[in-house]
Amino acid sequence: MPATALPGFREFYPDDAALRNHIFSAWRTVAARYGFEEYDGPPLEPLELYTDKSGAEIMGQLYYFEDKGGRSVALRPEMTPTLARMVGARASSMMKPIRWFSMPQLFRYERPQRGRLREHFQLNMDLIGETSPLADAEIIAAALDVQRVLGLTEQQVCVRLSHRGVIQQLLLNKGVPADRLSATLTAIDRLEVDAPEALEWARKQLVQLGVGGELAEGVLEVARIRDWTTLERAAGAVTAGGPVENLLACRDALFQMGLEAFVQLDTSIVRGLAYYTGVVFELFDRQHTLRAICGGGRYDDLVKQVSGTDVPCVGFGMGDAVLTELLKESKLVPVVPSRVQAFLVAHSAANQVEVLRLAHMLRDEGVSVEYAMKIPNLRRQFEQAGKRQARYVVIVGSPEGADAVVKIRDLASGHEEVVAQGALAARVRS
Repeated sequence: MPATALPGFREFYPDDAALRNHIFSAWRTVAARYGFEEYDGPPLEPLELYTDKSGAEIMGQLYYFEDKGGRSVALRPEMTPTLARMVGARASSMMKPIRWFSMPQLFRYERPQRGRLREHFQLNMDLIGETSPLADAEIIAAALDVQRVLGLTEQQVCVRLSHRGVIQQLLLNKGVPADRLSATLTAIDRLEVDAPEALEWARKQLVQLGVGGELAEGVLEVARIRDWTTLERAAGAVTAGGPVENLLACRDALFQMGLEAFVQLDTSIVRGLAYYTGVVFELFDRQHTLRAICGGGRYDDLVKQVSGTDVPCVGFGMGDAVLTELLKESKLVPVVPSRVQAFLVAHSAANQVEVLRLAHMLRDEGVSVEYAMKIPNLRRQFEQAGKRQARYVVIVGSPEGADAVVKIRDLASGHEEVVAQGALAARVRS
């Protein structure tokens, strides 16, 4: 039986790798525009780094085992705990705010489906050491700018924006007991409250949490706020420095950046991970046919939990799997340019030595070159050049014996010219 890849793991053939690298290029481009520095960490971490943060229930999603030293270890399912440990170790000596990004490969044992695999690459961008709502807006703007660099517009993607503190305040105002807040937030995070057929299911879930009747209706009302006026009316007086003011300040900063058309208030966004403390957001395609493209928010307490160092943070993770699906769906997969600039054709077997010399000379000057390893006739060599999608064919050797020159043909236009060998590299590059 032939060997196959494990379920949920991908093989990147050249076209697939080209699309992945296109996404990576957009990630690096935006990170550079925002002044972020790249870091990385180990792909294998102590198991407790994840269980201490998320609880033992996360073990069902982990690839974990005991190594030969008797240590319980796991392949990293996310990057934020590693970041928290690394920042905590050197926070006192680093200039704030810290702007870091990483592009790790992550592993989770989940049921494979469209946009969700058991491995994926992820852009993590984190702004550390700054509590201002402008930091939240900066992170969200960077996530949106990745979409814009990839060619996606406000007609295709949006950011759904919320704030955990605001939602908690609204739920308390509705009468949800403080000891039920965490479980109620978790329930909201799992609800598709905009889908009418899901409301009855949502009510049953809330009843099981001990939040039923009128209280359940109040919870669903909170989770369905979609305009800013309703939010401000529900929140009442805005406290200076409070969660509502922070959320509005983040919104205003995004509007001032010209990103208003991308931003949508959505109080059902609370993010499932318990370490989020403030603004939270997720990016979705407008048709909502895919999972979240990106998710993140403020997590001011995590570094302290992991390392004992109290440093505020805001950041996001953006996986390549959903982006790949969205770019294909939006017909934004780039045409892969030919990787061969010049295909050298030997006029006869006697010219093979000159082909080798010229190929190496051109490669030294940065030109991508191929040639036939066995010298067939000219027609077969031209066919091979076409199959390799070369831009130019360079004919080495001629009946006239002009050794210092070659004939170059543009395969797109058919134009031919004679060029001195010393000028060939410049001619191909131009």
